[in-house]
Amino acid sequence: MTTSRRRSSGSGEHRVPAHDFHAPVLLEQAMSYLIERDGLYLDGTVGGGGHAEAILARCPGCRVLAVDRDTEALDAARERLSFGADRVVFARMSFRVAPRHPLVREEKLAGALLDLGVSSHQLDHRHRGFTFRRGARLDMRMDQSTPPSAADYLAEAPRDALARALREGQAPRPAAVAARIVRRRASRPFATSDDLVAVLEAVLRRRAGHAEKARLFQALRIRVNDEIGALTDGLPAIRDALRPGGVFVGISYHSVEDAIVKRAFRDWSDPSHGLPPRLPVRAADLEPLGRVLTKKPVTAPPGETEVNPRARPARLRAWRKAA
Repeated sequence: MTTSRRRSSGSGEHRVPAHDFHAPVLLEQAMSYLIERDGLYLDGTVGGGGHAEAILARCPGCRVLAVDRDTEALDAARERLSFGADRVVFARMSFRVAPRHPLVREEKLAGALLDLGVSSHQLDHRHRGFTFRRGARLDMRMDQSTPPSAADYLAEAPRDALARALREGQAPRPAAVAARIVRRRASRPFATSDDLVAVLEAVLRRRAGHAEKARLFQALRIRVNDEIGALTDGLPAIRDALRPGGVFVGISYHSVEDAIVKRAFRDWSDPSHGLPPRLPVRAADLEPLGRVLTKKPVTAPPGETEVNPRARPARLRAWRKAA
């Protein structure tokens, strides 16, 4: 296995295996919708490069703009995609601003893919601070050069803002947990996963289950990285950057982001969406921006979830821009 090297934000250096970020989820299904013609494709969350690798390998006339906020992900992707180095451009940025990249401004996208959520590498490596394993520092930043970390957010966020973020991220007992966070930080700062789990268990008055801890840490991660804001801004920006007939594929891992993708694709396929009521125009005379390609979300088959259990919650949706 090849490796890529970068200096982490902590002490020392971490060797990052090139295939350590993603066992690419729903790979065959994503490619079946996405790749239809030559051109420029956006992988807006390239991770370790699994989906981008498939685009380059299966479509000799395709090029990829590989975007990620995580420098460790980009390092790993460069290793994995070295076979097609002349057909891939890497950019450290959020997908919400990827349509501003000079390549996209010069050439509309033939297709775009967002594989949302957090990577296996980020979850499995304690120095990244995403895990609730014992002793992990509270960081959770996709881009470790950009504040605030999770510990910073817990130290500074007002109680109401904390409760709202936890509720929107589907954390258990959000109001009570927010209140307990504010009470604790007055005397002791939050530094590790143990500190946050202790707050949750104090509210529950029992040991927290795996799913409860996962939902709390998920909610905090979503807020620290402004994942909902990025998705809300990024979806229409990427849609507008597609050329006619271009396909947009989104893979979501929790109901909050899946609902945003579902609603956006549905609204863009409704010719009357956004128009004032009682407008003297027939719906039949209007043209939608495109059409939904997936009537229901595509999920991972049993064979894939057995090999990669983290594929189990994945939901794939696809949309095509009008020609």
